[in-house]
Amino acid sequence: MSSNRGAEPVAVVGVGQTHHVAARQDVSIAGLVREAAVRALEDAELGWADIDAVVIGKAPDFFEGVMMPELYLAEALGAVGKPMLRVHTAGSVGGSTSLVAANLVAAREHGTVLTVAFEKQSESNAMWGLSLPVPFQAPLTAGAGGFFAPHVRAYMRRTGAPDHIGSLVAFKDRTNALKNPYAHLHERELTLERVRAAPMLWDPIRYSETCPSSDGACAMVLTDARGAARAPRRPAWVHGGAMRSEPTIFAGKDYVSPQAGRDCAADVYRQAGVADPRRQLDVVEMYVPFSWYEPMWLENLGFAAEGEGWKLVEAGVTGMDGDLPVNPSGGVLSSNPIGASGMIRFAEAALQVRGLAGEHQIDGARLALGHAYGGGAQFFAMWLVGSEPPNQ
Repeated sequence: MSSNRGAEPVAVVGVGQTHHVAARQDVSIAGLVREAAVRALEDAELGWADIDAVVIGKAPDFFEGVMMPELYLAEALGAVGKPMLRVHTAGSVGGSTSLVAANLVAAREHGTVLTVAFEKQSESNAMWGLSLPVPFQAPLTAGAGGFFAPHVRAYMRRTGAPDHIGSLVAFKDRTNALKNPYAHLHERELTLERVRAAPMLWDPIRYSETCPSSDGACAMVLTDARGAARAPRRPAWVHGGAMRSEPTIFAGKDYVSPQAGRDCAADVYRQAGVADPRRQLDVVEMYVPFSWYEPMWLENLGFAAEGEGWKLVEAGVTGMDGDLPVNPSGGVLSSNPIGASGMIRFAEAALQVRGLAGEHQIDGARLALGHAYGGGAQFFAMWLVGSEPPNQ
């Protein structure tokens, strides 16, 4: 985020989400994205005319079978006659879309940008869409869970993590989701015992330890310092943002703790001046589609030493009342419109430092991380947002 005159400070002044559900049969894709965008504009107290450009993102087009949907969504998003950009980085796309929008503001290309991400999984079949045989690549064997389950097993062998850790994460996140009115899953009768007794889908990932299939959209309004000064509510300021990627398969790839994830986190912390993320960050919205990825990413993102991530989970550190709350919104385990899931993480981090997260607000949150990953743990996007402008 730089220019010859120095980067423009970037602020989130509007956040909007749809209610994430299994099937939004009452709206088209255009209606879905407009619903989130309207809510973001209302939060910012802005109109369509105030938006200079639109950045949109989603997961692979074959999920819904609509190629280049951004072309017909321009009108629904007020983008006719304005610059509109499409971003795609698999499951991390919501995060990378947010960063592209932020960079347009930081580079002073546009003063105020609307960014939107979505998925309508009810009009697709992501599990079987991801199970097609691809030449020269390891098979996914019935969805993403079949690809990631061996990596979870590798983590368990490497660290000695006991087999109940995944259930602890799933129960925590589904319980947190009860405080989030936008979350897809509200399992009021869920108990830890029920999570542990759930059917095994991909050993060691149980049914209750995996993300749902959701329809939903998320939108944010990003603006410059002048726009932030006019905002009706406290903005969230972007302190750092980065994207990294690596191939799905290469000699020496560490599937348990990918190098791209470590590098991305390190870059964001460097930009934000964070030397000790475990102590300095107040809340983390982490992309955890399968519960075991919480302890794995705690290590990958520098919150725990290698082999220690599961111990933080077991000690309750990542609970809403712990000293490093992770996914107070309920996370991807409770809502998963794939193309929007990463942006939801970024938006929820922004809501936390704005003090607008409602019942799942973490008291006193001043610095929050939004995290997304996608593909075969190959694409990473992260941003760190704060309640005060950078360098103040």
